[in-house]
Amino acid sequence: MNSTPPSLAVKVAAGSLVVGLLVLALKAFAAWATGSIALFSDALESVVNVVTALVALTAVRLAAKPADASLPYGYHKAEYFSAVVIGVFIAVAALMIFREAWLGFFNPRDLRLDPLGLTVSVIATALNAFWAFWLVRVGRTERSPALAADGRHLFTDVVSTLGVLAGVVLAALSGWAQLDAILAALVGLTILWSGWGLIRQSVVGLMDVALKPEVLDRVRTIIAENAEGAIEAHDIRTRQAGRISFIDFHLVVPGTMSVEAAHEICDQIEGKLREAVSEAQITIHVEPENKAKHSGIVVV
Repeated sequence: MNSTPPSLAVKVAAGSLVVGLLVLALKAFAAWATGSIALFSDALESVVNVVTALVALTAVRLAAKPADASLPYGYHKAEYFSAVVIGVFIAVAALMIFREAWLGFFNPRDLRLDPLGLTVSVIATALNAFWAFWLVRVGRTERSPALAADGRHLFTDVVSTLGVLAGVVLAALSGWAQLDAILAALVGLTILWSGWGLIRQSVVGLMDVALKPEVLDRVRTIIAENAEGAIEAHDIRTRQAGRISFIDFHLVVPGTMSVEAAHEICDQIEGKLREAVSEAQITIHVEPENKAKHSGIVVV
């Protein structure tokens, strides 16, 4: 039996792990070459990036599995759980950075403006910026919360690293060694805020949030325009689970309509909905006209 080739999301998630390890090595060298606590904290954040990349890869691979008897609605929510795990790891890294900043403030280290170390840090930051952009782009096109979350976190890493580099140079030139520790603490605050954002967004996804209003309006219009022969549609419910959109509603038809005719109407609606909403799972409950609520969508 031929195995299914990995999806783009899985390939990109695997690439994130490779990029994360490379950036970690570069930043660790920069921290060693300069003796900066802030750059050490930046490298510590890259450890989190490697862990989050591994978690994201696992989640994306799991979410790609088809539904089975144990999980008949699929594994799509695995990506939301992964984003929560990523947020927790970010919080742990922030606490470790705060500890280093506290010790460094009262026991400042000598900073060295090592040209090679600073250059290596800039290269690592540029690599992170490119990969963050690519992750967010693929995360949106593939509707992958795990990849999009990883990309947004990397963007935060890029911004904080640029600030750290500027501050390290300023601290070395001014002789104010405590500035290095203050910058490290700011890095910790930045990634802590990023972690909170990831957890909050993932919890919303786990709560079966409805489709976006503009998408829901399009769904209503499609039902109204493609249910000729029916009377009304009511109790429309939608939810988003990773890249899958779930849509279900009740379709009221005349009591004299045959099962075959009602089924043809459902097929027409489902076909148009799938053209407008990618990877939609649609459930239509057909009811006789005595079940009409005289509300919801009136068929045109």
